Amino acid sequence: MKNYQVDANGYYGEFGGAFVPDALRANINELAQSYVSIIESEDFQKEYQQLLRDYVGRATPLFYAENLSKKYGTHIYLKREDLNHTGAHKLNNALGQALLAKRMGKTRVIAETGAGQHGVATATACALLGLECCIYMGKLDTQRQALNVARMKMLGAEVVAATSGGRTLTDAVNEAFASWVADHESTYFLIGSAVGPHPYPDIVARFQSVISKEIRAQLKEKIGKETPDYVMACVGGGSNAIGAFYHFLDDEKVKLIAVEGGGLGADTDQTAATITIGKEGMLHGFKTIVMQDAEGNVREPYSISAGLDYPGVGPAFAHLAKEKRVIFYNATDSEALAAAFELSKLEGIIPALESSHALAGLKKHKFGKDEVVVINVSGRGDKDMETYMKYI
Repeated sequence: MKNYQVDANGYYGEFGGAFVPDALRANINELAQSYVSIIESEDFQKEYQQLLRDYVGRATPLFYAENLSKKYGTHIYLKREDLNHTGAHKLNNALGQALLAKRMGKTRVIAETGAGQHGVATATACALLGLECCIYMGKLDTQRQALNVARMKMLGAEVVAATSGGRTLTDAVNEAFASWVADHESTYFLIGSAVGPHPYPDIVARFQSVISKEIRAQLKEKIGKETPDYVMACVGGGSNAIGAFYHFLDDEKVKLIAVEGGGLGADTDQTAATITIGKEGMLHGFKTIVMQDAEGNVREPYSISAGLDYPGVGPAFAHLAKEKRVIFYNATDSEALAAAFELSKLEGIIPALESSHALAGLKKHKFGKDEVVVINVSGRGDKDMETYMKYI
């Protein structure tokens, strides 16, 4: 059987690894050597599970979308991560890593964010646990997601606008790494997606795997079996998707569909469809599939969705794509917007723009009338209302 989990050296097949400056090598090694024993310890799990239940609001519902199901002629269930405290799946990971940071003796947390949901989740976790918090966010994204910037500040976090490059998520990650090099003794870098040097992709996957664990239990209760025919999610870096897929990876009967940000089209220079047009390369301390120009430089990504505006994917997804374990599509801005309005009008649920890309996948794949399709609604649309209002 094929192995889709990380190996002892931090690789998913040929992708992954940890390529970091010497100044961070000790920190990365410390984290790699200690994270499993800390996370799997009984007292950590007791505190973490209690917070997931009483603070985050888990388990999130698995909702049968009857109207959407009728339209597409199949059985569609929505995993309602939008109903978590802070409005997205991001808090599952931010809370787990903040607890990990505290147990490692760190007093300050830095994080990168695109759509702002990870920044809000990190600021929330730091406020709860009494940790100093600094969030790096591309200047363009601070304008697109002004509401989330305000929320972070209200929660006590400092927000630093990244003004380099395209002033989006890529640049926020770059500046966060630079800050970590400058102060790595007391600082923990809380990465929000399944990207970065090992062990971050595995840490994020472990904390987000609660999503697929719940899906299995909820399906068993609703339809008498733990496995659907399909699980669908949007992919930028990959945190919500790896969480939704995690406990199904080894079951080849369950088909997995990931939808990337197509922007204005994968055949244009305004896209974030990494798997479609990318090549093997290095990004933010790991080997993966990266959007590159003719000279091999990282291309600026574009998506209407700030959370999908990333020129690479997590190493697990590069491996899953190469092994053809996951079916990849990309949805354009207009397709994602249409899917958002469709869900809103059919089911009374306004999804985040990121989640809308996953929903757009319904038009890209043929499903059988007796098949069960689970779509991860990774976040709610409050943060995107300014964008939606332009199209109402």
